[in-house]
This record gives sequence, structure tokens and C-alpha cells, in this order.
Amino acid sequence: MKIGTPLSPTALRVMLLGSGELGKEVIIALQRLGVEVIAVDRYANAPGHQVAHRAHVINMADGAALRALIEQEKPHLVVPEIEAIATDMLLQVEAEGLAEVIPTARAVRLTMNREGIRRLAAEELGLPTSPYRFADSLAELQAAIDGGIGYPCVVKPVMSSSGKGQSMVRTPEEVAKAWDYAAAAGRVNQGRVIVEGFINFDYEITLLTVRARNLAGQVETYFCEPVGHVQINGDYVESWQPQVMTPTALAKARDIAGAITGNLGGRGIFGVELFVKGDQVWFSEVSPRPHDTGLVTLRSQRFSEFELHARAILGLPVDTTMTEPGGSAVIYGGMAEKGIAFEDIEKALAVPRTDLRLFGKPESFVKRRMGVVVANGQDTDEARQRAKLAASLVRPVKS
Repeated sequence: MKIGTPLSPTALRVMLLGSGELGKEVIIALQRLGVEVIAVDRYANAPGHQVAHRAHVINMADGAALRALIEQEKPHLVVPEIEAIATDMLLQVEAEGLAEVIPTARAVRLTMNREGIRRLAAEELGLPTSPYRFADSLAELQAAIDGGIGYPCVVKPVMSSSGKGQSMVRTPEEVAKAWDYAAAAGRVNQGRVIVEGFINFDYEITLLTVRARNLAGQVETYFCEPVGHVQINGDYVESWQPQVMTPTALAKARDIAGAITGNLGGRGIFGVELFVKGDQVWFSEVSPRPHDTGLVTLRSQRFSEFELHARAILGLPVDTTMTEPGGSAVIYGGMAEKGIAFEDIEKALAVPRTDLRLFGKPESFVKRRMGVVVANGQDTDEARQRAKLAASLVRPVKS
């Protein structure tokens, strides 16, 4: 691997499609390795825009606009960071050799919606999943529930991120509301949902799985220690590492993660979400990019998930060593305002062994993730307690 000098003819250029808080950390990691980075998002002044060499605002679901930008910037690598992307155009870009798509254009296309990846996991690879059906109307959704999925169940848009549009449905009276919420929150292809039978799991994890080259140039699969997390309405609010698992459950989790990421191929980090009950493990979802619950790795691992992603996509060796237990807790905006400020940060950082990231999002919503606290402790209980305490001390205020 040869890396040149940014902003010169020798530069290695990477284009990120999606430049939120996770993309921002990837950009910083890439720049530390001497890479020239182009950040793209659908709105101006996104977090990644603020740290990239160049920034662009386009509708990434517009194939013509996406191709024009790739032809203009001539990146060596194109790294999707969100789901709402014109994947057919990425297939063309890859086929024509305009750029290498990370991990692959096929992987991005399959994982951009829950239907493609669920059918691959359950129907092609035979991995254990919750029972599921797809529906294109409220009537089809009700029929799927009545026809075998039953209550309680989970309704999600086939395409969304960070739990947007996800509902737990416990009674027939909640079905219409869940349908409306899912249809409104889906980023693309509004009006199609997946309904899943509820699994009475003990806990859920993200198994960060890295496909990276070894010194012989062959791609191998590496696993981080499992990340436990709490989600409310499908949205991550805290995470910790490691999540204690039985040896049998951990082995099954790695087998499932290895199977799905091996089929998707390419290089980079994958966030594989799994349900666990005792020794049983079920596949839930996979993202071919850093995962929001993996923010905890900023403090718990030798290299964070963002540094691992940067190294893997560049063809460099990786090290998934966890150094000590960690926890993370989300800081919400708490209001619908542009350009908010934050007070009492000094109080938060006075909590022992804590750090924080304020993402720099230009607009706040009540439940928009605007920052995160990460912390260490002698065990995950102490790390979680510190992270949640520090996060609670940060006060978003009108500017």
C-alpha cells in the first residue's frame, strides 16, 4: 500500500457518502494516515464536512448527480456511510473501474434495505432469524400479523437508519399507527415494511467484524469483543464493551457474523446485530460500516472501530484488542433549534475516566443525537454509570 500526500498529485483520495458523526470519526482516522478525504452529505455543514479536505452537498439517491461528482473528484475509494444511496450507479462505477466501492457495490446494495439482507441471511445462508414478512400496505401488514407473525411484533421500514420508523406492536389497535410511522420514516421506497416476530431475548449485541488484509495480502476476518447496548424504539441510547456471553453463544455469534460478512465480501468493518438468549443466537441486521453502538470503542479498544475501518479499507493490518471495559451514553438535543450550544461540559468531564464528543450537527431536534460520552471503569457497570452520569450533566441550550 502506497499513500501519497494530500492535495498533491500523489494523494490517495477517499470519498465518503454520508458525513454524520460516524463518518466524521472515519475522516479523522483517514487523515491521520495521510489520506485526502472528500465528504458528501445531503445537507450543508454536516459533521464530516467540518473536518474533510472538501465537502459537497448532493442528493446521493440521484444516480446522475452521484456519478457526476465521482467523475469530478476521481476518488480511488468510495465509502458509503448511509443507506440512501443510488446503489445501481455504484454498481456501474465499480464495473467501469471509476473507483473501488467499500466494501463492494453488491454489499452496499444488499444492505441498503432490510429486505435484501434478511433474504440473504435467512433464505440463502440459512442463518437463524426471527420470523418475518414484508408488506406494501396496511392491509398486508395486518394480514401478515394475523397470518402467523402474531403479537407482539416489530414493524420497521425496509430502509431507514438508527431505528427511525421502528415500532413495537402489542395489540391490533397499534398496527395502523406503526404503519404510518414506518412509512413516514423510511428514507427511500416509502410504503414497504418488514414485520418481525418478537424474540424474547436476554440481550442484544453488536459484533463488530472486520475484513482486512494480512501481511500476505489475503483478506481475513477479525472480531472485536461483543458490544452490549440498550435501544429505545430502535434507537441506541447507551452501549458497553464487553458484553458477557457464554462461550457457546460467542462462538455461534462469530460463526453467524463470519458467514454474513464473508458472503458480502470486500474490506472494512461491519456492525452485525444479534439477539442472544442463553446459548441461542439469532441474526438481526448488518451494516457495512461503523455502527453507532460502536462509539464505545473510542475508549475501550486499542484502535476504535473508525480506525479499524480506515485501516481495513486501505489494506493495512488491524488489531481488534480491547484494552479495558468501556461504556457510552448519548447526549440528545432536547429541542428543535439551529446552532444550539452546550453548557456544563466541565462538570461532565469532571466525572472520572470520561471523554466526550460533540458532533457539531447544525440543527438539533428533541431526540436527535448531538453528542456522546464515553467512559472507562474497572468493569462495564462502572463504565456505564460514569458515561450516563456525565451525559446527564451536559446541558443543551439555545444559542
